[in-house]
Amino acid sequence: MADANRQIVLDRLPQGDKLASEHFRLTETARPTPGEGEVLLRTRYISLDAANRAWMQGATYRSALTSGQVMAGGALAEVVESNVPNLKAGDTVFTDTGWQDYAVLPGKRLEKLPAMEPMTHLMSVYGIAGLTAYFGLLKCGRPKAGETVVVSAAAGSVGSIVGQIARIKGCKVVGVAGGAEKGRWLVEELGFDAALDYKAGGLRQQMKEAVPEGIDVYFDNTGGEIFETCLFAMKNFGRIACCGAVSQYDGAAPPHGPRGIPGLIVTKRLTLQGFVVMDFDDERGAALKELEGWVASGQLKVQEDIIDGLENTPAALIGLLNGENRGKRMVKVR
Repeated sequence: MADANRQIVLDRLPQGDKLASEHFRLTETARPTPGEGEVLLRTRYISLDAANRAWMQGATYRSALTSGQVMAGGALAEVVESNVPNLKAGDTVFTDTGWQDYAVLPGKRLEKLPAMEPMTHLMSVYGIAGLTAYFGLLKCGRPKAGETVVVSAAAGSVGSIVGQIARIKGCKVVGVAGGAEKGRWLVEELGFDAALDYKAGGLRQQMKEAVPEGIDVYFDNTGGEIFETCLFAMKNFGRIACCGAVSQYDGAAPPHGPRGIPGLIVTKRLTLQGFVVMDFDDERGAALKELEGWVASGQLKVQEDIIDGLENTPAALIGLLNGENRGKRMVKVR
């Protein structure tokens, strides 16, 4: 076992500028040793999410990141040494190890994951991405068969699963993504009814043509212009599941928020619900069972985007924020 522990440190917080490789620094320390009640973990796959960037802006559902600390991030990790009875060497857990080879954490906060091949599915469809899509759509959006569902960042880790679940539930599904190639993939491979290209311009006109009857459920991953466009296209009593706002995480703050919100919400009697996946922890088992059934039957396709090498993690996150990925992006550490 290597004695060195490579770490990627958040060297400098972005101050109104876009995230760049210069904000990070690769360093090396000694491999840590677990104490009583602790576990030594070896990081296998690091999860990359738009939320990584949001944590740099301030406190969210977790504390804000500060310069000089190891970059935070969830990961699939292997137990190397254990000083707790519920875990043994070779077990797999999902936890916030940060961007590093090894981490020592209290064992009482860790839960053994089932053995699975490929193990990366524990991070994508059976991890936070899949559960976020499942609960956000079904518990907050509450779609009914025959309704129209629109999802933004539709080619991403959450959006691609949201659209497929909506299709399974008998809905008309429209995805908003960047670029014609992603749009073709959504329609031809994942079964979306239509895909809109926000990079092509004229998004409101595209939306009118795709959903002339209006939107029943909008799953929002982006905020910004796409949110505003969908807001004006909502039907009466429409539901909006607010999952994220990736368009506003990186770079300068937008010049204004969505216009006309109070009047639209009132006159259309809209429901907007924000959520985080932990809100539904008590229903996790039932959700996983249903997701597993859909994957086994071929109704739900799993798309993963795996980058090799801890040293490439900053570039991989920057690429995700620029919309490079299809499906769940992660970094294979070693």
